[in-house]
Amino acid sequence: MNDMLGQIDDHLRVIESLRDQVGILEKMSDRIVEAIRGGGKIFVFGNGGSAADAQHIAAELLGRFKLDRRALPAIALTTDSSCLTAIGNDLGAEEIFRRQIEGLVGSGDLVWSLSVSGKSPNVIAALDAARSLGATIIGMTSRRGVAMAELCDLCLKVDADGSDRVQEAHELAYHMICDRIERQFA
Repeated sequence: MNDMLGQIDDHLRVIESLRDQVGILEKMSDRIVEAIRGGGKIFVFGNGGSAADAQHIAAELLGRFKLDRRALPAIALTTDSSCLTAIGNDLGAEEIFRRQIEGLVGSGDLVWSLSVSGKSPNVIAALDAARSLGATIIGMTSRRGVAMAELCDLCLKVDADGSDRVQEAHELAYHMICDRIERQFA
């Protein structure tokens, strides 16, 4: 079989498996809406490709997805290079998200983590900090992301291990979430 056709088949299988988790995606959307309506902010983060996804999510919420509506309070913890490099240099890479969460997140806020492995030390440390602050925690990971899922109030676990398929599913999932949220504020 053609390798590219096999990749398409694998992609379709993973995307199709999201049908089984639509309820989780709806609950995630509702929690985000509740946080915003309660005056909270959304803090999104992840490493590598998930960092790019975090920025994408924050831009969709703060800016505009499909409909005209007010700006929604969303911040990607992956964008401040001075903060990231200072914390990484002075305190270690495992602290880059935890330290930001400690300084910025309150009990009415929502923390949204993306991690393919679900076990990155800086992600786990950040979720521990968010938990201690009383923030709502949602996450997106792969089927092997058990450590992260245990720290989340709600977690999408994509039925795949490879970063390509997991991130493709995350993108569809967060676009569906952004659409549902936006319709509440349009």
